[in-house]
Amino acid sequence: MMPSMASILPARGGATPSGNQAFDYFLVVDFEATCEKDKRIYPQEIIEFPSVLVNGATGRIESAFRRYVRPKYHPVLTEFCGELTGIRQEDVDGGVDLGDALLLHDSWLKAATGARKCIRLAVVTWGDWDCRTMLESECLFKGIAKPTYFDRWINLRIPFAAALGTGGRTTLQEAVRAAGLEWEGRLHCGLDDARNTARLLVELMRRGAKIEITGSLAPPPIQEREQQQQQKPHVSPRWITSSPIHHQKPHISPCGGALGACFCYCGVASRGGVVAVPGPMQGKCFLGCGNWTPAMGAFCPYFVWSN
Repeated sequence: MMPSMASILPARGGATPSGNQAFDYFLVVDFEATCEKDKRIYPQEIIEFPSVLVNGATGRIESAFRRYVRPKYHPVLTEFCGELTGIRQEDVDGGVDLGDALLLHDSWLKAATGARKCIRLAVVTWGDWDCRTMLESECLFKGIAKPTYFDRWINLRIPFAAALGTGGRTTLQEAVRAAGLEWEGRLHCGLDDARNTARLLVELMRRGAKIEITGSLAPPPIQEREQQQQQKPHVSPRWITSSPIHHQKPHISPCGGALGACFCYCGVASRGGVVAVPGPMQGKCFLGCGNWTPAMGAFCPYFVWSN
């Protein structure tokens, strides 16, 4: 079976967790993206879209999804990227656009959960990068609507640190081993990383850890923008709706793209920039996170085209 055509993968068993969880299902994701050694690629694009569904009541891994995604701005993978992720050039060449991957993922999720209209679902990641930075920034840059369940998530680092008393700098592989589990699969393969994150989640559930939302794209309550937030509140929905992609409203910046005293979600003055990458957006001006640095990139997902 060609990896790029694998959309639904077999489920695996799990251990019965202790106590009741607040969610019917946990959706564990771990994106892989274009990369280059010792420097950033702009724009960075998702190339592997994996997802693992965990039953919140039984701890069973019920189903898994994977699609390779074809990058638009850097279609040829670097040697470093291929060696790190194990993704081959033919995988991404035979992949789909990110928007199509999101649609396919949403269809898989509906089928895997029995097409129930209202379920309590929480996305789970290892760190905040997948939802806060990677998926959000690429969707904003490309004008792609995404399901609203990606707007809030559980950073599993937090309940792991609370349960095992470790620091927040622990890697996923170290965390899996610290929990008494054996690492399965290839490190930096998105699907294998998601499966191991799911196994760690189930182990924490078994130990009675409290698994709750830790991150959201809703901007913090900053006094300078209270009025704008009241006029255009950001709501992170708790439920999957019947068509979360098609009914999602586009992202609106707190300052609407106006220049001047415009603040990002960090509460600092936003940074202006101009798209330098060749293509239809080249030369267009934008505002981004004011805490952006060359080494760490953006701290928050704030991005808007400037007027």
